[in-house]
Amino acid sequence: MTATTGPAASGRVPRVLSIAGTDPTGGAGIQADLKSIAAQDGYGMAVVTALVAQNTRGVRSVHVPDTDFLREQLDAVWDDVTVDSVKTGMLGTAEVVRVVVESLRAHRPRWLVVDPVMVATSGDRLLDADAEAAMTDLFALADLVTPNRDELRVLADLAGSDATDPLDAALAVARRFDVRVLAKGGHDGGPTSDDALVTPDGSVRVFPGPRVATTNTHGTGCSLSSAIATLVARHGDWELAVGAAKTWLTAALRGADALQVGHGHGPVDHNAAVRAALPVPRLTDLWWTDAAAVLDETLACAFLQGLADGTLDAEVFAGYLAQDVHYLRAYEQHLRAIAAGSIGDAAAFWTTASEGCAAEARDLHHRRLAGSHADDPVHPVCAGYLAHLAAAADDAAATGDVSVLAAAVLPCFRVYAWVGERLGTAPVGHPFADWIAAYGDPGFAASSARATDLVEELAVRADPELRGRMARAFRESVAQELAFFRMPEQLPGPRRGGAAAGLPAGGPDAGPTAGAESGRV
Repeated sequence: MTATTGPAASGRVPRVLSIAGTDPTGGAGIQADLKSIAAQDGYGMAVVTALVAQNTRGVRSVHVPDTDFLREQLDAVWDDVTVDSVKTGMLGTAEVVRVVVESLRAHRPRWLVVDPVMVATSGDRLLDADAEAAMTDLFALADLVTPNRDELRVLADLAGSDATDPLDAALAVARRFDVRVLAKGGHDGGPTSDDALVTPDGSVRVFPGPRVATTNTHGTGCSLSSAIATLVARHGDWELAVGAAKTWLTAALRGADALQVGHGHGPVDHNAAVRAALPVPRLTDLWWTDAAAVLDETLACAFLQGLADGTLDAEVFAGYLAQDVHYLRAYEQHLRAIAAGSIGDAAAFWTTASEGCAAEARDLHHRRLAGSHADDPVHPVCAGYLAHLAAAADDAAATGDVSVLAAAVLPCFRVYAWVGERLGTAPVGHPFADWIAAYGDPGFAASSARATDLVEELAVRADPELRGRMARAFRESVAQELAFFRMPEQLPGPRRGGAAAGLPAGGPDAGPTAGAESGRV
């Protein structure tokens, strides 16, 4: 056939037009076509021929808009977009077929795939005799026709053949209309589902494939034909296009049951192959990325900057530690609660973490804490953070599920391990060398990683509602960490002097001691 547009060049996204009916449940028709096109990395466009009220159980009614509007839709595409490939699906009436044929003759795409949509899987005829006859003009324009088994028999009859063997019927159709025919094996029996590409010259290329055990096959014809239309515009070869599309559809069928869409014959999973090829992002990593702006502010706060360069005033640091002791005493109890609500290795980890937290509060802080700060009251910022954790603990007590509490305590691990990684190693003689070393302790980094893994496991098992509460608890704790690092500048009494003048501070933790499991020093 003569073409006014060339095939999509390598590296260019194929521009593919679907001319078909709709499916409001998304498994067939134009909705399935657009998903299939996108799954092959094509740009999908859609001209609607019929509005179909259907679901996975069947068709309820069909509304065919005036063909003048159909013509306007087609002209709107042709007048503005260079189309590489076209796939036609449900056309419905002889008048619709004639408008589509007229438009395709005037604007010849390089590649045209016709999914006849003449007979439903149930065996019901979807076109009247006039429309079936009009379809022969469309076949004359097509490069490839993709009938189901019942449609192949109808097409063979239109071609004047009474062949019952699928390959013989496909060859009769191919020769009569000078078009390639894909004889599909989806409705055959046996362990395989083999498709055969038949050409007018009698050549046959068989594409073998396993039969996928699923009843969720709604829209497979629409999906396969639109995938082929996209892939041929990319590869410029029908055999490559059919083979790649079949491989993709097999993966989509394998993923169909997991979708749980509808109560009848559900749709295939159009994104199954794409999903399998991409790494699945960890939920806790998504939470961490979501908090990036707050983390940047945390690292840039004056307390950590002063700690890193040694200019932090000792009184500021002592006031910070006093609040950290208040925090750690409560934090220990929350870790114990998570341990009590866990089993096996998880329970052992959270127990060890709580014990390390208790030791941290009891020993290191009191050794470094100036006597004037030993009885400092809880600062409102510290109290706010503790109230947030207490609310998560109340949730755990009420629901018997520690997931939200575990998500709330996780930033104490992750933020401090992350800060330690970025602070690096302090030089000899640095006034806070021991603290910087504690922040970056490899043992604590390993504990942070383990805590993250355990919370990840909880998040994966959670339903979306619980998972959302976990994400919000984590986000709030990250914000509370920043507030805590900024808190020391708000503490009463003399806090500045010399090079430390003007430094803010904050954070309920100062990092772990070497080997500590808690997450603060």
